This record gives sequence, structure tokens and C-alpha cells, in this order.
Amino acid sequence: QAQLAESGGGLVQAGGSLRLSCAASGRTFTSGRTFSSYIMGWFRQAPGKEREFVGAVSRNGVYSQYADSVKGRFTISRDNAKNTVYLQMNSLKPGDTGAYYCAADFSTAAIHTTPGDYDYWGQGTQVTVSS
Repeated sequence: QAQLAESGGGLVQAGGSLRLSCAASGRTFTSGRTFSSYIMGWFRQAPGKEREFVGAVSRNGVYSQYADSVKGRFTISRDNAKNTVYLQMNSLKPGDTGAYYCAADFSTAAIHTTPGDYDYWGQGTQVTVSS
């Protein structure tokens, strides 16, 4: 019914870049409530830590919000025609290491930063930044 599939993770040296993609599929995103009806967010989780908000993009892609820790380094964009959201990560630091998850929120037009506010989740993709 609803699938979010992340890709693009990997091992990178500090200072490097990665671009994550998250493709949405299934009836949830293609009929009725289409992909463009959802705010799309990115979260990450390091071992032993809670899942934390990285950033999110509005339904039309015009507005985005970021965690202070990634502001100026990460950029979120979306292509509603392709049902895909992207996370461009530059100037990566070892502290950025973790599993990265995309998530979809239908509830409101406002961007939420709490994981519990999101309706659908991907399986995650691992990002490892070496020093």
C-alpha cells in the first residue's frame, strides 16, 4: 500500500558528499492522497541514540526546514513527478554517521520534527563518515 525506499548511502570520508534518494510507491502515494500531498522528512539514528530530525520539505518543495546540526550543509529537494525526495549532504562529518530514514506526513501543511508525527517510513540507508 505504501512503500518508501531509500538509496544512496555508503561510506565516505569526512568532508565528502552523498546524495540520498527516497522513492515512494504504492496506492497510498498514487491515488487519492498523492505524493505531493505529503510533507517529506529525513531522520537519522546513530547506534544507541534516539531517532532525530534532519530536515523536511513542504508539499510543493518551496519551503524546507533543517536541524541546526545540518543547516548550511544539507539540502532537501523533491520531484513530485517522480514521487521522489532527495537529501544532498555536503561537508560530511563523523557525527553524521547513522541510518537515514525518509518519512511521509499527511496530517498538516506544517513541518513536524517529531518522528511520531509521520505516517509512513522507509527501511533506512546507512551513512558512515570516516575521519
